[in-house]
This record gives sequence, C-alpha cells and structure tokens, in this order.
Amino acid sequence: MDLQIAMDKQELYNEELLKSRKAKKFNLWLGMIGMFMMFAALTSGFIVYTASGVDKGIKTILPQVFIYSTAVIVLSSITMHLAYKAVKSAQLSKQKTFLLITIVLGIVFFFLQVEAWSVLFNRGITFVNSNASQSFIYIFTGLHLAHIIAGVLVLVRCYIGALKNIPLDNNIFRMELASIFWHFLDLLWIYIYVFLLLNQ
Repeated sequence: MDLQIAMDKQELYNEELLKSRKAKKFNLWLGMIGMFMMFAALTSGFIVYTASGVDKGIKTILPQVFIYSTAVIVLSSITMHLAYKAVKSAQLSKQKTFLLITIVLGIVFFFLQVEAWSVLFNRGITFVNSNASQSFIYIFTGLHLAHIIAGVLVLVRCYIGALKNIPLDNNIFRMELASIFWHFLDLLWIYIYVFLLLNQ
C-alpha cells in the first residue's frame, strides 16, 4: 500500500514537473517573439524616418569591429550547441568547458560592441543626434546588448548548476532553454547587423 502511494506521488510530481517545464518553454518562446516584434517595429520606424528626407540616413560606414563581434557571437552559438550536445550525452566535463567558452565569448562580444560605440562617438556620432537614423544604431545595438547581458547571466546560472552537479534531467532542461535563447540572440544580431549594413 505504501509503495502504491509513493508511486502515485511520484507520478503526480512528474506530471507537475512536465507541466511546469512546458510553461517555462512557452514563456520563453513568447518572450522571444515579443523581442523580435519590438526590433521589427524599430526597423520599420527607422525605414519610415530615413525615407522622410535626403538628409536622413546613417551617413557613415559601420565600424569594422562589428564584423569581429559578429564572428564572435556566431562562434559562441557553436560552442553553446556543443555544450548542450555534451550534457545530453552526460559528458559533464565537456559541457562545463564549452559553456565556459560561450560565457567568455559573450563577454568578448559585449566589449567589442562598446568599442564600436567608441568608434562611432569619435566620429561625432552620438546617441543624442539631430539625425535620428544615427541614434538608431545605438538603440538597436544597445537593446540587443542588454539581452546579451541577460543571456550571459542565464549561462552563468547553467554553469553554476553544472558545478553543483544538479540532477542531469534538470541540467539538460536548463541547457535546452539557455541554448534556445542564446541561438535566438545570435540570429537577432545577424538580423540587426545585416539591416544596418543595407542601410549604411
């Protein structure tokens, strides 16, 4: 009888856990759709403003450092995939290694973006600008960078969980959500960068 009660409790726990995980994944996708819609609205605003006069537009070549930051974030997406693949195979030491590399690459991306802002600022292109097209560069890259910071914090949480040897099932789920979010940030940056390139 006690064994049956224990089995029923375990089954109920598993059902609740499954529901909770589905809800978390749904919320993540909902959040990412919201983020993409926000950037889509901003790009629409940029296009409308730029079309309003010949004096509008970026009127400058994008800093070359953006190329390096693009390469870094693409590489970080690869290492994130390898970390997720490793944890699914229960290769925890590989997971930690690739996860740590991804975190470092995320930090490198942050500093490269700040360097790009420095290049723009030295050209006299500031956030407060009579040409809002140039201000949009800071808005696009700044909002994306805020999400990168959030992404790095998510990765750090995954890394701490791996160090603490949390249950493998929990570890895999955390990594799955982190991986989805990080790949999204990668694709979002490519979208922003290509858009700015086409409008420089």
